[in-house]
Amino acid sequence: MSSNKTIAKNTLFLYVRMMFTMLVALYTSRVILHVLGIDDYGIYQTVGGVVLLLSFLNGALSAGSSRFLTYELGKGDFDKLQKTFSTVLSIHIILAVLILLIAETVGVWFIYNKLVIPPERMEAAVFAYHLSILTAIVSITQIPYNASIISHERMSIYAYLSIIEVTLKLGVVYLLIISNWDKLKVYALLICIVQISVALFYRFYCTHHFNETKYRLNFDRSIMKQVLSYSGWNIFANMSIAITTQGAIILINMFFSPIIVTARAIADQVNMAANQFVQNFRIAVNPQIVKLYAVENHERSKQLLLASTKYSYYMMLALCLPICLSAEPLLKLWLGIIPEYTVIFLQIAVVTSLFQVFDTSFYTALYAKGQIRENAIISPLVLFMAFPIVYILFRLGYSPESLAWVMLACYAILGLLVKPMLLIKIVDYKRKDIVNTFIPCLKVTFVAVPLPCLLYYYRDVLFPNGIIHLLLLSSICIACVGLSVWFTGLDKEMKAILLLFVKRRFKHLRA
Repeated sequence: MSSNKTIAKNTLFLYVRMMFTMLVALYTSRVILHVLGIDDYGIYQTVGGVVLLLSFLNGALSAGSSRFLTYELGKGDFDKLQKTFSTVLSIHIILAVLILLIAETVGVWFIYNKLVIPPERMEAAVFAYHLSILTAIVSITQIPYNASIISHERMSIYAYLSIIEVTLKLGVVYLLIISNWDKLKVYALLICIVQISVALFYRFYCTHHFNETKYRLNFDRSIMKQVLSYSGWNIFANMSIAITTQGAIILINMFFSPIIVTARAIADQVNMAANQFVQNFRIAVNPQIVKLYAVENHERSKQLLLASTKYSYYMMLALCLPICLSAEPLLKLWLGIIPEYTVIFLQIAVVTSLFQVFDTSFYTALYAKGQIRENAIISPLVLFMAFPIVYILFRLGYSPESLAWVMLACYAILGLLVKPMLLIKIVDYKRKDIVNTFIPCLKVTFVAVPLPCLLYYYRDVLFPNGIIHLLLLSSICIACVGLSVWFTGLDKEMKAILLLFVKRRFKHLRA
């Protein structure tokens, strides 16, 4: 019960944080798109994508850092925890220097010789690229501190610091509007300052609240070997993710105009905002799964993972269905102007997110056990397939949306086939466990989807006004998913817990 309360409290803090950041992001994105223009916005996303592509090692080490810090915290060995943190931070510092060297050599050559950037905007693009490198370096060395906050389950700090981040980003918008300098350069500079400021706040908090985060130059070789061995398998996986996400942005730029890059980036931004609802829940619940496994309570760890996977899917469906069916009025209300292909990119992306729920949720079991070798080989191979396929399709003259369809197919394979097979083989899950997770999700989908889709088909007759379409159809979608979850997606025990919770809250309010 204590761990459940911690999960609920941390989820609440993360949702408060998300609401702050998402509301400001929606407002600032609209203003920035209008101030920069579609072309400059696309250029910024492209050069930033080059930096993120070069930083794929960071994602691999990030997962390893979080896993080992959480594991040692669960064990309760402070000396080992302190050595682990200092060793992990040293590894990230070395990685930052390595990426800096590659980005300032190979990356600069790639921008000048391969990307489609108008000659008159090349100087501004290179300026933004160098600032993106600086931001990436700070982010890389920041990873161990964020991992410590998550390991200690102090999610409230994310909510508090979001107020600072929100204020700074609103300041970026204001300064961008009143500035008379090159807008792309000003935007890149201000975003860099904001990211560095937020990172410094997190570091200040960690060093004042967690003793192990006070860096000491004691490079423990055995810990380094464990972290790198674990992360080594993640490198291949993160390289494939970087190529299929940031590499896809670069690929679009090579075949199409920056306008199409902007369309993809906007669709990804809305989809990421929706994914935050589920990711916040997973961030809150994952440390408990790892800690339970660390103390060898394997059955409870499995129950928590499978239950949280179902609830993650329900939350994602409740968000994806209205976004998918109301994509056009939503984008028009948000941006005013909708770049070509943005609607179809967004619709396919949110459907893809449903399959990603299973991919990311099931991975937590492998992550907790520390055996990720098979996943690090098979999953990247599936994602690697997407890049040459998309390249060939673009060369053959297919439209940009073919990228989205290929990505959907890849994540469907990962979520429905690859990860379940790995859980059965490596973590000793039963086939029945996986089937009993999929069936309620399938039932909820089949019950919830038909009515909203029928209304969407006749939207021009039923919802001639865009705002009415957005409000009514979204409300109907959420209601259908909610009722479907209650009647087909929850077991009797969970219904009883929820009813008891509501009754207690009602009595508390009356008192």
